[in-house]
Amino acid sequence: MKKGIKGRVVLIVLTVILSIVFFLPSTRYFSSLPAWWGKYLPSKGITLGLDLQGGIHLVLEVEEDRAVDNNLDRMMTGIKDAAGEKKLDLAGIKKTGPVELTLETAKKEGKDPLVKLIGEQFPSLTVKETRETGIVLALSTDEVKRIKENAVSQSMETIRNRIDQFGVAEPLIQRQGTNQILIQLPGVKNPRQALDLIKTTAVLEFKLLDDENPMARDLPASIKPEEEAARMIEWGSKVPEGDEILFERVVDKETQAVTKRPFLAKKRTLLTGDLLSDARMSFDDFNKPYVSITFDSTGARLFETITGENIKKRLAIILDRNIYSAPVIQDRIGGGRAQITGGFSPEEATALAIVLRAGALPAPVSIIQNVTVGPSLGQDSIDMGIRAAKWGTLLVVLFMAFYYRMAGVIADFALGLNVILLIGALAAMNATLTLPGIAGIILTIGMSVDSNVLIFERMREELRLGKPVRLAIDAGYDKAFLTIIDSHVTTLITAMVLFIFGTGPIKGFAVSLSLGVTINLFTSLVGTKVIFDLINSRRKLERLSI
Repeated sequence: MKKGIKGRVVLIVLTVILSIVFFLPSTRYFSSLPAWWGKYLPSKGITLGLDLQGGIHLVLEVEEDRAVDNNLDRMMTGIKDAAGEKKLDLAGIKKTGPVELTLETAKKEGKDPLVKLIGEQFPSLTVKETRETGIVLALSTDEVKRIKENAVSQSMETIRNRIDQFGVAEPLIQRQGTNQILIQLPGVKNPRQALDLIKTTAVLEFKLLDDENPMARDLPASIKPEEEAARMIEWGSKVPEGDEILFERVVDKETQAVTKRPFLAKKRTLLTGDLLSDARMSFDDFNKPYVSITFDSTGARLFETITGENIKKRLAIILDRNIYSAPVIQDRIGGGRAQITGGFSPEEATALAIVLRAGALPAPVSIIQNVTVGPSLGQDSIDMGIRAAKWGTLLVVLFMAFYYRMAGVIADFALGLNVILLIGALAAMNATLTLPGIAGIILTIGMSVDSNVLIFERMREELRLGKPVRLAIDAGYDKAFLTIIDSHVTTLITAMVLFIFGTGPIKGFAVSLSLGVTINLFTSLVGTKVIFDLINSRRKLERLSI
């Protein structure tokens, strides 16, 4: 066997073995494999989507106008408290429009101090109109847009936090339109429980860490998520009275591996998220991102007291009993504004700001679509998809063998190789397989022999011109090469567009199609060519069965 042929054969064998290794966790045989397999080799395979294993499909609508209304209510309370502290002339305050507040003063000269206060502490409000003993304030158009945008993003983050705790594999949570949220929960058998979980208000808390206790120093730096329950039982009797164990979820940036870091925290809640009026990602003088948080007047007073009494201690920011950050208090913080620093990337700082704002749903959400897909329907879909794939593959295999004879059998080998590598690639990516994804695989089966048809027809032309078999085979591959590349690239571009602009199932179709097309280039240009080269290397072909 020539060196070039041997290298290609080894490459094909290795890719087949890898594909089988990655796909095994998706089969019923995985449970019978030895325990060490999951420790050293892939233990996750292809996940079935909502349409294949059942679950629930929800579309929620965020009432954005209520978010604006809630924001105005908080501002009214804040203005009253701030004016009271400074003993300003504020006779009354009320909402006079969807985005308007009217302030009344007892005396004409009482307006200017109020205008100054608004400019200093409530910059998102602008003076729309001044009257003899009153001021009309309004939220700017940009501020209204920001509040509505935040309402949807906060609702998504809160819902995602809840669903993560529910333990749903591969949930789909994404924005749909301007104020709707699409949620798909594959495998959920109790829709009522999932709905209750999604609509429950999240809890944002600020608590001190008990770093001075000896037990805090004995806690491990990290544990695996599946160890949490056992460790809580182990530590239960050792936790000091008035303390509790809370965890921070840590994701490795390179491997995406998830671990949990335990902390010993005081049970007493010092501050809650309902006193937080805003949180935003900002940049310091050195262009490093940080999170800027703002409390309402009550929260500002509490926060100043807490920070003043606990300098050099760590204050944990906790959402749904998960620690997100635990900065050290460096000094007393007044004015109701604070910064959270921690070497964040812009994306991490933005995510933390959303988490801080997501302590409670910022506006009511209503369910406008609720579809429960039963597991029997999912199994029917799987059976129909498998049946279609079997019949499609069988018909293509028979046609190629009948029409192109021995060359057709070689093309059938490439088809089988294509399917093996495709399901292996999907398993390696831990892809979610949907019914459209199965359709993409079936389409790939047809396309996998299309390239060989182009090559075989070129071979026939060369043979008709009287060229030797060896030269005819080489010429067939050489002359069809650019045509095959062109057709596959255009299909890949289409698949890319579907992936970027499509939603859930459409993306599944795009993934299986793009992988199938890419793998098809390998199987048609390398897989079949190496078979012809193997045959030619053993004996000189005088005629080709094509």
